[in-house]
Amino acid sequence: MAKVLASIKELWHDRKRYFGLPWSFTRYALSEDRLFLRRGFLNIKQDEIVLYRIRDLRVTQNLWQRIFGVGTVHVVSTDKSIPQLDIKNVKQPFEVKELIHKTVEELKIKRRMRVGEMSMDVDDDSFDFEDNN
Repeated sequence: MAKVLASIKELWHDRKRYFGLPWSFTRYALSEDRLFLRRGFLNIKQDEIVLYRIRDLRVTQNLWQRIFGVGTVHVVSTDKSIPQLDIKNVKQPFEVKELIHKTVEELKIKRRMRVGEMSMDVDDDSFDFEDNN
């Protein structure tokens, strides 16, 4: 993912695919603490989500995606700039989702964050813990 990420250890990377082939300038990468999205050829835009902000993951695969062996991983986060990120048309989407999930949980444990049900108020940075009674 170019020189910007050269010093960051990537756990996974892929490109958005068309007809199963990586004919795109949209690139995705996962490091130990962030999920990156980079778009463009001449004008490049790069976004990232800190993994501990990820709250939900889901995979969808329509018929055409199944035929070409790709799928979309939907990421829901508490990040203010990217509350939802779709990792579109990547190979092995179920494995990618599981890798992201595992990395998120390991990071939360490493940072001693509560792994259970936790929600964050989007308007401020205070945490609200849900009571499961």
